[in-house]
Amino acid sequence: MTVSFEEYAALARQLAEQRRAGERDAAVESERRRDLHAAVDYLHQRLTAQGHRLDQLGHAIGVDQPAAVPPPAQSGTAPGSSAGPAWPGPQGPGSGGDPAAGSGPSVVPGPGDGGPAGAAGAPGRADVGAYPGLPAGEARLALPTAVSPAGAGVPAQRAAAVDPAVELELARRMADEADRHGQQAELLAQRPALLPTWSPLARAVAVYAGCGAAAGVAMLALVLASGVGLVDGFTLGAWICAGLPALAFFGGYLVLGQWGRPAMVAGTPPRYLPLGFLICFLLVPVAYCGYLLLVRGLR
Repeated sequence: MTVSFEEYAALARQLAEQRRAGERDAAVESERRRDLHAAVDYLHQRLTAQGHRLDQLGHAIGVDQPAAVPPPAQSGTAPGSSAGPAWPGPQGPGSGGDPAAGSGPSVVPGPGDGGPAGAAGAPGRADVGAYPGLPAGEARLALPTAVSPAGAGVPAQRAAAVDPAVELELARRMADEADRHGQQAELLAQRPALLPTWSPLARAVAVYAGCGAAAGVAMLALVLASGVGLVDGFTLGAWICAGLPALAFFGGYLVLGQWGRPAMVAGTPPRYLPLGFLICFLLVPVAYCGYLLLVRGLR
């Protein structure tokens, strides 16, 4: 068969075109692999940063990283032993076992015992093991099988191929969701437990005023006790001018330090000590003066 020059040239052009197409496909595949590797590196960095940030949040709220739990050992197997279960066979008088067990039935699993027979169950091949070279315990796990409607064991189907780009996109979305939840957790951690939506100044004023009001109630109790003769005038004046305001001031200071401090904050939040001192040492005497005016007005 003679090939003309035109046919040879057309074949050469076809081969050259196929070669160029293969090179283009290889370049595209190489570029895709580079992009995938870059995406994997970037995602690894994001996940590492998220792990460090979660550790910081855990330390801030007093939760340590849980220790790794060792995998449970298989029941019926000694630790460090990988041997499968041993099936005792028939024993005779010369085997070192019980002489009476020589006439008993064999306990090796077979077709009648519910165990898989394998190749040994084929007619005429009783001397062939189910899986030669494997222990009896591992023979049943040698090949994965799926039960068909007819009841025969067939090889299990392999899992479908996974697209790396799709998996990376799903991982990126999960990382974005983790970032969003982490930002929400940081915002919550930057708020104190006491009056979280209030400003620090308003919170301090409310705390010192509340402690001063509690001291005012104690002052009224002292005034009533003084009216019945349980407390003298000097003691009442000392408590009104110094004792109760000092207790109110230190109480507000401790409350702001315990419940007015966010879980994650750099340094110590302001407690407005001059403002608290002024509120506490003015509120109790002013409340006493108001009480005297009220009593005189009622009289």
